[in-house]
Amino acid sequence: MFINNAFAQAAETATGAAGTQSPMLNVLFQIVFIGLIIYFLLIRPNQKRYKQHQAMLDAIKVGDEVLTGGGIYAKVVKVDGPYDLTVELSKGVEVKINRLTVRSVVTAEEAAAPANSNKKSKKS
Repeated sequence: MFINNAFAQAAETATGAAGTQSPMLNVLFQIVFIGLIIYFLLIRPNQKRYKQHQAMLDAIKVGDEVLTGGGIYAKVVKVDGPYDLTVELSKGVEVKINRLTVRSVVTAEEAAAPANSNKKSKKS
């Protein structure tokens, strides 16, 4: 008697009652929805940032001021192929670096500003 009722309930939940979705379909929709949220909040912005950084690296030319990944400001004196740059750290000191180690191309205003300057002035 109990077994027949259990089989009847199991068959009803497996096929779904008339007009309702099965629980597996609900779980599938939730997984797809979470996947879309992850894609649009995490993956897509990182891809956009990577493309912008790659375009900036490809646009480096002789005379540009760059900031390396190690925090060194340098001036590009020679472009040695697709991956290497020769940069001048100070007068007479030239170093060959990989283009991928460049963090950003620096404008004159950024290079002249002290590293620890704050926009807010401190009052004593």
